[in-house]
Amino acid sequence: MSKHPAAVLGTGQTHYVAKRHDVSMSGLLREAIDRAMQDAEVTWDDIDAVVVGKAPDLFEGVMMPELFMADAIGATGKPLLRVHTAGSVGGSTAVVASSLVQSGVHRRVLAVAWEKQSESNAMWALSIPVPFNMPVGAGAGGYFAPHVRSYIRRSHAPEHIGAMVDVKDRLNGSINPYAHLKQPNITLESVQASQMLWDPIRYDETCPSSDGACAIVIGDEETARAREADGKKVAWIHATAMRTEPTTFAGRDQVNPQAGRDAAAALWKAAGITDPLSEIDVAEIYVPFSWFEPMWLENLGFMAEGEGWKLTEAGDTAIGGQLPVNCSGGVLSSNPIGASGMIRFAEAAMQVMHRAGDHQVENAKKALGHAYGGGSQYFSMWVVGSEQP
Repeated sequence: MSKHPAAVLGTGQTHYVAKRHDVSMSGLLREAIDRAMQDAEVTWDDIDAVVVGKAPDLFEGVMMPELFMADAIGATGKPLLRVHTAGSVGGSTAVVASSLVQSGVHRRVLAVAWEKQSESNAMWALSIPVPFNMPVGAGAGGYFAPHVRSYIRRSHAPEHIGAMVDVKDRLNGSINPYAHLKQPNITLESVQASQMLWDPIRYDETCPSSDGACAIVIGDEETARAREADGKKVAWIHATAMRTEPTTFAGRDQVNPQAGRDAAAALWKAAGITDPLSEIDVAEIYVPFSWFEPMWLENLGFMAEGEGWKLTEAGDTAIGGQLPVNCSGGVLSSNPIGASGMIRFAEAAMQVMHRAGDHQVENAKKALGHAYGGGSQYFSMWVVGSEQP
């Protein structure tokens, strides 16, 4: 069965900060939801279903929060789905919401994802022993640092690449009004002088812990065309993909995971893209530690294996470069974990709708939104465009 066309009608974000003590989790979500619905010019009567995305419940210490939040976020009497794929959940939530429209089940769907890390501690939540699983006692940074070291060894990347990524993303974040970290004076030298946390990942090459939420309204072809006829831009969803693999298995390549390569290959095929480096105008890639930019450039097929760092070093991932990456500041500037993937998807949509403000890429027509989660085992991504495919 062929898919029905679908498009992003509007997006909404909160301002990302370390601690939002002034609102409850429900209040945080409503900020993003209200902004997305205002951007899409829809009311609750127009919304047919709600899809919520949430990272592990222990990140806030509240189990199944969607149950008590259903009324507060406006889902009363509507179908409500929860998605959970660890850190990639924001992206997966957008993919699930889009599938409900593309399948013809619903005409307009609201997707929202969030994190309120200030109410618990993600480092602690990631360090507790889980039955029948390999123990990780140092949180995400301790888990991923060996993968980064392996990448450096395999690719022979110079040691300053990670700092270059961080400087670029933090400078981009400094012109994004929603970003958590704003460091307009950051330099390569200041990053390299910051404390080493998990060799080779330094303090300034690490994502923050943020409170925040992001929401997207997705509509069917009729709704999207009506928006365009009214002079408004939408972001047409050209393709989506999700893939998963186990955390550990014999011969697993955690530097360049198979699930990521498979998801990217499926995405490009579905979007009719044969050369992503020349056909994608801007990319929002999930980079929580700076070295993951060159790693994911290879995993996504933008560059050959071992070559991703060369695109970064040449400055081609900066605004104005061949492939601007994380013009919003990315996960390195704002990291409400459950929402971080959806922010990537929303920012990609904002680029092709030309609503990205000071970090807008000129003439952006096709954009990638990407997220990963768990032990680099969950992948979700989409391609959105300014024109209907």
